[in-house]
Order: sequence, then C-alpha cells, then structure tokens
Amino acid sequence: MGVNHSSKPPVIDDAEEVNFDHFQILRAIGKGSFGKVCIVQKKDTKKMYAMKYMNKLKCVERNEVRNVFKEMQIMQKLEHPFLVNFWYSFQDEEDMFMVVDLLLGGDLRYHLQQNVHFSESTVKLYVCEIALALDYLQSQQIIHRDIKPDNILLDEHGHAHLTDFNIAAIVKDDMRASSIAGTKPYMAPELFQPFEGTHPSYSFNVDWWSLGITAYELLRGQRPYVMRSSTPTNEILQAFYTTNINYPSSWSAEIKSLLRKLLCIEPEDRISCLSQLQDVPYLLDVNWDAVLQKQLPPGFIPNKRRLNCDPTFELEEMILESKPLHKKKKRLARKLKENNKDNSPQNGQLQHRLECVRRDFIVFNREKLRKDKEETGINVTKEKEKYEETEDGQNNNVPVACISV
Repeated sequence: MGVNHSSKPPVIDDAEEVNFDHFQILRAIGKGSFGKVCIVQKKDTKKMYAMKYMNKLKCVERNEVRNVFKEMQIMQKLEHPFLVNFWYSFQDEEDMFMVVDLLLGGDLRYHLQQNVHFSESTVKLYVCEIALALDYLQSQQIIHRDIKPDNILLDEHGHAHLTDFNIAAIVKDDMRASSIAGTKPYMAPELFQPFEGTHPSYSFNVDWWSLGITAYELLRGQRPYVMRSSTPTNEILQAFYTTNINYPSSWSAEIKSLLRKLLCIEPEDRISCLSQLQDVPYLLDVNWDAVLQKQLPPGFIPNKRRLNCDPTFELEEMILESKPLHKKKKRLARKLKENNKDNSPQNGQLQHRLECVRRDFIVFNREKLRKDKEETGINVTKEKEKYEETEDGQNNNVPVACISV
C-alpha cells in the first residue's frame, strides 16, 4: 500500500472512464456500517483525495442502495468552499466508489474526544462557515438533516466543511419534507411532534437547530439536552419543554443570545436562513466575503504532524479485514475463475439485485466535466470573436457618402 514513486505519471486517456486502477491506495482512515474510507492519490495528477468504498453485497442486503445512489445524485450537483466536494464515482464487481476532497484535519467529533477546548471565536467562525454551506444547500433545495460534529471536517488550516449527504432530502418549490431522519440528539423538536395518520412536515429550519446543538456542544463539551438514540420520543419531547438550558456564566451574552435564537423550540421563531443569522448582533462585525474566501484565520489548527483520526482503522484494514482493498486485484481475478458455480435460486435472486446495482450506478467525473465546460467556453469565445471580426469588417465597409463630416 505504499506510494507509487515513479517519476513519470501514467498517461490516462481522456476518453477512458476513471476507475480503481487510476488511484494509488495510501492508507485507511475511517469506516461506517457498510462503507470505508481511505486516502488515495490519483496517479496522473498526483492529487490526493479521500475514497469511500461501499460493498455492493452489504448495501443490497441492508437495503442501502437507494440511499447511496441518492447521495451521489445530490453531491454531483453541489460544489462549495465549505462542503466536502464530490469528484469521481465508479464501480467494480465488489464495491461502489466515491472520491471526494481530502480533509486531513479530522472531524469535530474526533477533536471533542481528544478534549480540545474550542474558544468562542473559533465556534463563531465554524457557525459562519457552516451557515454559508447551509445557505448554499437551501438555494439548491436540499435539507441536510444530519448536522453534527461527526459530519463537520476540518482542512489542514482549520476551516470547517460539511459532509455526508446519505440522508439528505430534496424539497422542490414550496414543498416540505415528511420522512423522519437524523441523529436523535441533534434532531429538531418538530421532528418528534405527535401526529395522526401522516408524518409531520418540516423544512430547512431543522438544520439550523442542529447547528445550534453542535455549536453548544463544541463550546461546552456536552449537549444541552440529555438524550440518546434509544430515548423514547415522549421523553425527548418532554425534555424540550421542561429543560432549562444551562448557559455557563463564562460565556459572553452575545453568544448566549445567538444560541437561544438557534435553539428556539418553535421553528417559526428560530433562525432558519443566512440573512436572519447575519442580523444577530454577535455577527454584525463579520466580513462574510472574507469568510467565504477563507481569509479569516481559524482559532484552532489541527496538528499537521499526525493524521487526525483513529489509527486502528489502518490496522483493521491490513490485518482484520477479510477483503482488504490493497488485495482487490488478485481477489477479483480469483473470483472471475470461480464464478457461476453456485446456481441456487437464492443466489440467482441476489445476483439479479446486484446486476441492477451495476446497471443503475451513476458514473461521475467532475474533472472531465470541468474540462468539457472550459473547452465549450473556449469554443464559444472563439465563435464570438469570429462574429465580432465579421461585424467589424462590415462596419468598416460603410459607404463614404454615409459618413457625416
């Protein structure tokens, strides 16, 4: 799994789809229930990325294929300074791959677990950066639905980036979302309201509540409400209406006011868009253009001399994982030889579902899209210049009698 040290980068045909062989696998950095993440380097450009790979069989067995496809569909339309942007997607017989921006600063959950103390000014900048991301998502009619420290990654300079669109919702026009999704301790009160016959509807407000919970937790090291994923809905609702949130006396009055406006129980009274946030007195001094350009220095800079993640991921991938990524080529070659041996009805049904995954998979290449867009722009410019030259030539041929003296 070492780096390819060849001085000459391999030439990759522009017409060729990007695939697993175009990347050098460097090391594992994370894992989920059916997906894992590793650091990779694209062999031709030498650029570093994070590559998430998801086992197709596990996705099919857990009915997660739809969510994976939806996440890719959403992410290919998005690009923003404070998002973890999507670059490539491809597949092979075993896995689906998503290649995204590499952010080596670690997620905010990791730093909370390392007992990092985040100052008010640091959290203030995080709120501004994630608010700009939420404003952009709102313009794209997307509710993230899972804002929490785990899903906010830092780059090497300490700027915050939102990731994980696995349970995001697309709401078109004035429609609202109705399905219940999220992580309980960060979910807004309206998601727990009792209902009859149908789910309660909600909108972008839920993300701003989650941002408030996250900001509070970063400042204090614990959340304002005590609840777990197993806490019953009625107890959660009761907590919202009976708990007096404790704002430490050491916090400034301004940040307490901001948090109270983000953590309003009633969605209509809550800050729920960027313009409302910008009107808060605490943020009136913010240069939002400078925030967007990442010109404001973060108060917390991750340690650049170490990888900001759990080191056991690498050990598990190398030693404990039954199908390690770095042995994929040999494994697939062996699998090809052994194929079609099991003809049981159950295996046939599974193969059919896996074939549907292969058929419906979305291949994506942002690098190629950018090149195509640039070439289209160049061609349009050339056509425009050619047209203008023709027009100039016609104008220069105005009869002398028509020129006024």
